[in-house]
Parts: sequence; C-alpha cells; structure tokens
Amino acid sequence: MRYRYWTFALLLACASAFAQTAAKPESRDMELVGYDDLQGRSAYQPLVHRQGDRWIAYIGHHGGHSRNPLSDAEEPNGTSILDVTDPKSPRYLAHVPGEPGKDEAGGAQMVRVCDGSQLPKGDRSKVYLLRNYGDTAHEVWDVTDPAKPARLSTVVDNLKGTHKSWWECDTGIAFLVSGVEGWRARRHPQVYDLSDPAKPVFIRNFGLPGHEPGASGPVPSTLHGPISTGAKHNRVYFAYGANSKGVLQIVDREKLLNGPKEPTPANLVHPQIARLDLPPQFGAHTGFPLLGMEIAEFAKDKDARRRDFVVVTGETFRNECQEARQMVIFVDVTDETRPVGVSSWAVPERSGDFCGRGGRFGTHSSNESFAAVYYKRIMFFAHFNAGVRALDIRDPFRPREIAYYIPAVTARTEKRCVGKGAEERCKTAIQTNNVEVDERGYIYAVDRANTGMHILRLTGAAREAMK
Repeated sequence: MRYRYWTFALLLACASAFAQTAAKPESRDMELVGYDDLQGRSAYQPLVHRQGDRWIAYIGHHGGHSRNPLSDAEEPNGTSILDVTDPKSPRYLAHVPGEPGKDEAGGAQMVRVCDGSQLPKGDRSKVYLLRNYGDTAHEVWDVTDPAKPARLSTVVDNLKGTHKSWWECDTGIAFLVSGVEGWRARRHPQVYDLSDPAKPVFIRNFGLPGHEPGASGPVPSTLHGPISTGAKHNRVYFAYGANSKGVLQIVDREKLLNGPKEPTPANLVHPQIARLDLPPQFGAHTGFPLLGMEIAEFAKDKDARRRDFVVVTGETFRNECQEARQMVIFVDVTDETRPVGVSSWAVPERSGDFCGRGGRFGTHSSNESFAAVYYKRIMFFAHFNAGVRALDIRDPFRPREIAYYIPAVTARTEKRCVGKGAEERCKTAIQTNNVEVDERGYIYAVDRANTGMHILRLTGAAREAMK
C-alpha cells in the first residue's frame, strides 16, 4: 500500500514538473519573434547596437557558470554576444567569461557599447564594449569583430562593488558604479573620461553625503545606476537604493565634472539640484528621464503644457511577495528643485495570481534606450514572473498598460524557493529580469532564472501607440 502511495505521489510530482516546463506563454498585443537560451546563463542587462549593416546584442550575466558550446568549456558567466540582424534567427557569436562567483559577486552584469567614430579620441574603425568584471573591476573590450572580442584596457580594479554604469558615446564620459576602498558605500559613482578607451582618465569619486571616507552615522542607500542626458541637457539622474529607501538625485553634469572634487559633504552636495527621498518601502533601481513631454490633456492650458518627468522603478528582491511591492513611480521634475510623484503603476496581483506562481513578483527595471521609435510614447518594464509589460506613457499622470508578454518556462528555467529546511518550497517560474529596445522597435527581454532571451514586438492595438 505504501509502495502504491509513493508511486502515485511520484507520478503527480512528475506531472506537475512537466506541466510547468510545458506551460505556454501568456500575451496581449505582444508576440515572440525570436529566442536564444543564452547557454542557460542567468541574464541581467541586454543592449542592442547597430554595427554597420548588422545588429549585435550584448548581454551581461549574473555570476554562475555554464558550458560554452563554442569552446566546449565550462566558463564563468560573463558577456554573451549575438547577431540579431535577423531577429527570428539570432546567432550566438561569442561568450566572454566574467569573474568566477555567484550572483552579483561574479559574472559581468553591465554592458555599454560605443563606436570609435563617435568617441572624441577613439579609433574610428573600432567598436568598444564597457563592462564590469564581477564586483572588482571595469573593463573596455574591442568588439569590432563581435565574434572575436579582445580586452583593450582595465579602467579601474580592486573595487568592492560594481553595477550598472553609463557611457556617453559623444563625449566619452563614463559614470561608473563602483565601490572604492575607504568609501563607506559598497557602490557609489565614479567618473572617468573614456574618450580614448585605451587610456582611461580618472575624473572624480562622488556619492551622497555619508558615503565618503571619514563620515559617521548611518550609511545612505548605495548607488544602483546613473543615466546621463549628456552635455546638451546637462543632467545626470542617479538612482540609489534599488529595493528600499530609494533616492532620486538630480545632478548638474557640468558642476559634477568641473566642480571641487575633494569628497567633503559640501563638495558632494555642490552639483546637486535636487534629492528626492522615497518612503522606506520604495526602491529606486532605474531613473529614466522623459524630457519635454507635450501632454494632450493640457494642450489648452495657458501654463505648464510642456513638462519633464523621471520614471523611477524599484526592484523586487524576495520571492512570493515576502516584502512590500515594488512599482513604477512617475516623478514630475518640471520644477527640478521640487520633484513630486504624480502617479504609480504595477501589475495587479489578482490578474494572474502572481504571488502564488513562485519567484519574484513586482517591478525590476525599465528600458533605458532613448530610441525615437518609443521615447516619450511607450515604455517597457521587466516584472519578473509577470513578464514584460508595455505602458503608454504619453500622459504620465495616467500611465496605461497596452500589452504584455509572459514567456513560457523551459527545461533550463531554475526553481525559486522560499522557506528553509522542512518548510522550504520551490516553484519553477519565469523571472523576466531586464528589458531593452532597439531603433527597429524590437523588444529584448532576458531572464534571471536561466530561461534565455526573448525577442518581441508589439501587435494589434498596442502597435498603434508607436505612431
């Protein structure tokens, strides 16, 4: 009798596992164009760059390791390089190993790419990749031939933390996420001149007051990532505290580059235009600027018809809703010295029983491309087990979801667990981690739980919002 019971239980378990693996994607007005499993590596940041008549995808990975069929070797997760010129048939070109280690202590999560023809002192025939090397360094690689990447320089090493940096291709200025020994924050801004990627030039360290060496008291939230609008708009938007105690800092770029650099509290505040501290439960993973928004609702108003916003997205950390929900917050920065939140958005949990699906549920990040095909009209958000969500943001006071795509899990999708010991339970769930777009309008979603990269496009009514 006991034998029959366990046989039945085993069949049920196998049937459940098969059902999860065979699950179908869920979607509305968004469809799958192409797919690559990324060698089963946990993926973080995707970026797609046009190189001549080719479109090349660069994918940063979390720590871990997997076999690379191109070299037939087990390699630490690093940077995947794919040709997505034909998005229906992506071709895996190369894998550049990262730092050995797990999660954020290894891999090479961040990728930025610049053409040498854009950089003031770059080789005009070259294409350059900026990436982090685990938690300890930032590197520049020559990816002119994306199938044969070659390391060009180490920008800085001996760090205690890195993450998602920003590189201005027209000036060469790079705003790095670093952790410099002696500084109190694991991650804070560093500024480098990479106009000649072979010869990095240090400009300064930066951060919130309390990050600097010798400070006392509580350490402010650590930096997650910056986004710069370059010399033209003269602003850098720093997002601190990815999951809680979020801070949006608006900085005068010119003052940051050329102001006093000694890390005193006064000098750290000198380039700051505004600092918005969010309530403790809200994080600031990404701060994406929407500048010069013409909002139809205010077209007949005498004043304030044209407005500026920053879209702040928090990162969910814990599985199965074991924390406060992270979401998207639209901040009106038309008066930069008085930023104010005007709306928020997140996927309704009951729309898909997401807290019970397993893994993380809540926002993680937004796209960061300023591609004209979508900018100031549609934004895309990675929502972990709720997949990719597309929002019509033409009225930031009333953001509206117009499409979504939740990929199917595969045999490679890694389980996500809660609890410990006898109380531990694990479920297989999609974990859409980051999302990006290219100038052609394709959407690239990568998965944290080793499911790979999904190349998508809008369809139906959602496609009309692109016009």
